[in-house]
Formats: sequence, structure tokens, C-alpha cells
Amino acid sequence: MNPIIRCEHVDFGYENCDAVIDLNLDVYSGDYLCVVGENGSGKSTLVKGLLGLLKPTAGTITLAEELRRGGIGYLPQQTAAQRDFPATVYEVVLSGALARRGHWPFFTAAEKKLAINNMERLGILERKNDSYKDLSGGQQQRVLIARALCATQHLLILDEPITGLDPAAIEDFYHLVRRLNRVDGITIIMVSHDVRGVLSQAKRVLHMQQRVLFLGSVEDYRKSEAAAAFLGGGDL
Repeated sequence: MNPIIRCEHVDFGYENCDAVIDLNLDVYSGDYLCVVGENGSGKSTLVKGLLGLLKPTAGTITLAEELRRGGIGYLPQQTAAQRDFPATVYEVVLSGALARRGHWPFFTAAEKKLAINNMERLGILERKNDSYKDLSGGQQQRVLIARALCATQHLLILDEPITGLDPAAIEDFYHLVRRLNRVDGITIIMVSHDVRGVLSQAKRVLHMQQRVLFLGSVEDYRKSEAAAAFLGGGDL
């Protein structure tokens, strides 16, 4: 099986200062990769590089044709201002199809149907005319996932997606993402500080400190020196 993303000796950075150094990484279709590390370890820089917002300062990154053609769905970490965005649920979800339009100024009937289907898929169709800012944190995350799925059906990149959610909403979110991965076959790359939580969800772990400290299965990560040092031992 060929990877859908291949990074070969890749560096990413800003103004002659690399935040990610010598990254070798293959991501395969159906993968569920959790990216962990201390603050400033290069996680956010890596996300920007995978999204094409940063060009490598060294090495090569190769995307499979389906990603170059269909794009990548991205769920950014929300700010307080974004949580108060004054738009309807339908408008937010439909905006995920913007990348599909090219130079055409209007949404097509197919794009509108895709937005409706994804709202139904995420269990928020009955809220489509409600204001996004009036939803709970968990419901807002469902809206943003539906939006991301309007951009692509192949890969979702989630950046600290549980920030600000209560425990019940976190559990619901993990269950939802796991279903998208295991049932729908969508590849997941999740950056998260909730390491113990995602270890029960993910298939592989990438632990970064500018360079790769660990890359492998969840089972091997639980036994690794990187995990013991990062989490201070205890039950993983």
C-alpha cells in the first residue's frame, strides 16, 4: 500500500529557524495518528506544513493524488471569537465546500446536498437554521467536522479539538471521530494534549520534540521511554 502522505527528511520552519527537523513520516489511508509533544515541539508547525501553508525548508513531502485533487479537511483549534461566529449552522457547514468551487461564484446543488448530507451524518441537521454561536461546544465541533467533510472524504487534520469541551462532550467527540475512522475509513491526524485520552482511540503515535522522539503503534508507545518521560510514568 502506498502512503497518502510521505515526508522524507523534511524540515519546516520560519525565518531560518526550523521547528520541525528531519521528519520521516508515512501516513496511510485509514490511519489514525495522534501527534503529541510539549508546547513548542513543532506540532502546529507540522500541521501547517501538511496543509501546504508552509513549504519545507529541506526534504520532500509527497501527497497522493486524491489529496491533491480533493484537499484535506481541517479542524483548527477554536478561539473565543470563532465560537461566537454569527452565522447559521448550514452556512458554516456549506463554507467547507469553498475549495471545490474554483472560480465559480455560487454553490452548486451538489455542494448544497453534500452539506445537508454531512449535517445529517453528524446528527445536527435539525439545527441547520440555528446560530452557530448559540450551540454548545460539542455541537460546534460536530458542525466543524461536517464543514471539514465538505472539503474532503479522505483525510481530517484535527488540532487540539477537545479544548474547552466538558467531559461528556469529549467522550462524544472521541466516539464520533473513531466512527469516522473505523466505519467510514477516513484518515485522521489529531494533535492533542490529552495523551491518555487519545491512546484509547488512535492507532499510531508521533511524539515530537522538533525531531521525532517516537513513531509507532499505541502499544509500543505505552512501553516507550518517550511516553514514560512525557507522562511521568503511571498507568498509560
